[in-house]
Amino acid sequence: MKENMAKSSYLIPFYFTILCIISRIVSILARVKPWNTNTLTTTYAHQFLSLDMFDSYKFRVDSDSIRTASSDFGKIHHDIPSAVLYPTSVNDIIQIVNLSYNSSVPFNIAARGHGHSVRGQAMARNGVVVEMGSLSSSYNNYGGRNHPDRRRKLAEEEDYNVVVGWNPRLGYYADVGGGELWIDVLRKTREYGLSPLSWTDYLYLTVGGTLSNGGISGQSFRYGPQISNVLELDVVTGKGQLVTCSKDINSELFYAVLGGLGQFGIITRARIVLDKAPTRVKWLRMLYQDFSSFTRDQEYLISVTKNGPDYVEGSLIMRQSPPNNWRSSFFSESHQSKINSLLSEQGILYCLEVVKYYDDQTAQTVDQEIENLMEGLQYMPDFVFKRDENYVDFLNRVRYGELKLQSKGLWDVPHPWLNLFVPKSGIMDFNAGVFVDILLKQNKSAGPILVYPTTKQKWDDRMSAVTPQEDTFYCVGFLHSGNDEDWKALDDQNNEILEFCEENGIKIKQYLPHYKTEEDWENHFGSKWNTFRERKARFDPKMILSPGQRIFN
Repeated sequence: MKENMAKSSYLIPFYFTILCIISRIVSILARVKPWNTNTLTTTYAHQFLSLDMFDSYKFRVDSDSIRTASSDFGKIHHDIPSAVLYPTSVNDIIQIVNLSYNSSVPFNIAARGHGHSVRGQAMARNGVVVEMGSLSSSYNNYGGRNHPDRRRKLAEEEDYNVVVGWNPRLGYYADVGGGELWIDVLRKTREYGLSPLSWTDYLYLTVGGTLSNGGISGQSFRYGPQISNVLELDVVTGKGQLVTCSKDINSELFYAVLGGLGQFGIITRARIVLDKAPTRVKWLRMLYQDFSSFTRDQEYLISVTKNGPDYVEGSLIMRQSPPNNWRSSFFSESHQSKINSLLSEQGILYCLEVVKYYDDQTAQTVDQEIENLMEGLQYMPDFVFKRDENYVDFLNRVRYGELKLQSKGLWDVPHPWLNLFVPKSGIMDFNAGVFVDILLKQNKSAGPILVYPTTKQKWDDRMSAVTPQEDTFYCVGFLHSGNDEDWKALDDQNNEILEFCEENGIKIKQYLPHYKTEEDWENHFGSKWNTFRERKARFDPKMILSPGQRIFN
């Protein structure tokens, strides 16, 4: 009797444990169902839940996580994943990729940074989205879950975050986690009086995200895109292998990943070039009526090597695209009134933006250097505007506009953006056919429109990133904001722009590309296409990674 009671006392907790496990699996799958009728198969669910790494915090199938991972900044495309992984270490990423790679039926995996793609590039239909921001040192500050398990894990495990270093061969550098935001890289390196050289106009993007595309802005003509300022990478390949690579070590992977649209591996660490950080900037904007003078002055400025500008961009000012916008509130009310008066007559103006960095040592000479740069430029003399700004505030200017729109509920809207590289030989035709005949006449553009030159000399052709074949090309960005009713009309306008370029032989390249067929991708990569395919077969042979780009699937 006593023996039977003893056996029973052992069996009760055992059965209770089994019951809890079954209940846990059922509850998890139930939470997925409302969002995804094609949920993880029983095999996948069993594989995931059987691993210790996928506890209730890291591996999420709740509706909030699924909803976030199935949308992005564009608010146009939606792909519902089966699950979302919030890694607390690089090893978590290795394990999830290995799990797929070694499965008889591999599932897709997409690394998601800050979700700033516009066409679903960081989504994984029926697969797993890896929230790279979960590795960031500032994850909880920017919408991450303030979970005690995460805090404990970060205290226990080696985390990449931002570490500044120096050696005689490389100079100053920062080792940065792939999920870190560039704003945090700036803040950390500034503590040492240092700064990266190349930026995007918006700093709340992840390091891995911009390096997978290029990372461009008005500094690119001088310092190159962000991908040209990387010394070393740690990458988890599509085979689940963590590989350190550089120009000298595993160089094929290094060049493949930079600008590789996430096709060959997930960047978990990048070693970024640093230099002495300036403290302030002289910021000028000048207006033009004539496009040829505008482009000629831009091209001159990016050619100046001694005491040249640090930043050159340009933009359109139109009736439907006012002087101030979310990207930068540069002009005072009196300036805006003056510009709008001229705009009512002209319909379209061109704004040249020039910035010169300085610090205490160069404060006495910076004004003269700017005066020298402006000599001979053909801007309208009554329309030149100047500001003196803190270096960090200048770099972070777009964030302030974003916060204003968020406070008014105007940021979480569709963004049918189109970003192009236009060869210099076609920029005049592009102005006449697109800026004037399409944008001005149709009067439907709703957002900043950028146009500024850069040089191919600062790009390494061994990288996956694609540019036009000419030495000078223009970065053109149509940064539209729409709503649920009118975004399609803006997107139709984008297609009209692309068709115009095709019909008139302007050999553009899309930046942050979006295509629907393999033939389109082959045309995009051109002579690099075969190399791109070979690299895919080598580093992600089962085509697991970055399905949202729709290149191989």
